Amino acid sequence: MDKYIEIIQKSYTGYWNYLKHELITINHWDNYFYGLIFISLAVWLLEIIFPWRKQQSIFRKDFWLDTFYMFFNFFLLNLIVLIALSNTAAQFFNDILSVFGLSISSFQLFDVDALPKVLGLLIFFLVGDFIQWNTHRLLHRVPLLWNFHKVHHSVKEMGFAAHLRYHWMEPVVYKSLLYIPMAIIGGFDAQDVAIIHFFNITIGHLNHANLGWNYGSLKYILNNPKMHIWHHVKDLPKQAKFGINYGITLSIWDYLFNTAHIPYNGRDIELGFEGDEAFPKDFISQELYPLNKK
Repeated sequence: MDKYIEIIQKSYTGYWNYLKHELITINHWDNYFYGLIFISLAVWLLEIIFPWRKQQSIFRKDFWLDTFYMFFNFFLLNLIVLIALSNTAAQFFNDILSVFGLSISSFQLFDVDALPKVLGLLIFFLVGDFIQWNTHRLLHRVPLLWNFHKVHHSVKEMGFAAHLRYHWMEPVVYKSLLYIPMAIIGGFDAQDVAIIHFFNITIGHLNHANLGWNYGSLKYILNNPKMHIWHHVKDLPKQAKFGINYGITLSIWDYLFNTAHIPYNGRDIELGFEGDEAFPKDFISQELYPLNKK
């Protein structure tokens, strides 16, 4: 037990020191704090210059709520619970394996560091995106998880910051399901993670932005605003009651597994979910909502 308490303490102090370093040090390209600000401002500027829904205000409905969610989920959530929880869970899992004389490295199929850099990054990206695509499907199909995911689908006007409006339990689910597959591949350094992470954030921001883009032929590979807005449609097609267009960064999984659905230009479709009229409108109530549901 003392070992786990020490891990939790080190997680808090370590991440707090890291966060302070990110805030005061801007001379490295993989600074997550300023990277998020730069990407957000760039995509917001694109929304302003090339708005798809021209009647939508620059400061759209819930703009400031989503902006708060963006920084809370990307930074404060890690400080409050996620890093400590992740490190403790990882140690607990490794302790269980050690009882059987195993370690997480026992399951490692290969080390991406032994591969050419580009190939290693591609494998890391594809495996991670496919697992997250399947996790996203679970969030829609499992009632307990759907109650958490409703926070994200409570967005009524799409904009870049809606990308990071989600309940704090979602990254717990995503990271839990990613842990073992990523460990099986093994061998990632911080800069590898930063490259993929910034790319995913950029595509995620664009997917939720007020932009009428689909990237031409690349729409069958990359998720895009014209596709993702249908994921948020309030009235789902009868044949897809659990949802459509689950793509995180890539759209290819939806086309491969027949969950892609773009019946027409969705610029003005109503967003949300059945019963969202009664869904809480403020941050605290939205965070507590799943805990009040059976």
